[in-house]
Amino acid sequence: MSQFNPSKLHVHYMMPATSYEPVVGRKYTLTHSDKTGDLFLNIGTQYNLNAIDKKNKDEVLAGWIFQEGRYLLKGRVYVTSGEFNEQLSKIRFTIFQKELSLALTAIIYGDRKFYFYHPYLLDAPIYIQFESSLPEFHRLMYCGTPRWYLLTA
Repeated sequence: MSQFNPSKLHVHYMMPATSYEPVVGRKYTLTHSDKTGDLFLNIGTQYNLNAIDKKNKDEVLAGWIFQEGRYLLKGRVYVTSGEFNEQLSKIRFTIFQKELSLALTAIIYGDRKFYFYHPYLLDAPIYIQFESSLPEFHRLMYCGTPRWYLLTA
């Protein structure tokens, strides 16, 4: 797994989102550069679709929701809808699993001021949906809490 380097993280707030609001509907778009290793985090009320690499589809998308009486951070990564064969889908799935901790650290660390205003979210669960048309790679994974990622950043 890659090591998180805060100096490689570039954060951009997309209005009307700020460092303290909104909670519900707050969305994260995390992309990266394979060449430089830089991570780009957009925080807004919508995903930054312009930042997404439509060919590779290797971004991490996440957002805060209120469900069944509790807040949770729910995200997704895209494995395949059939355009990638099983071997390539397995490679994508494995890479996402390997790098997910780095991605979540970047998202949580990049929005760390937000938790100053909303400390009750530090222990909210994080779930990531691996989206795939192949059943073996389509799964929902529990990935800890924001507190865990802030402590390990």
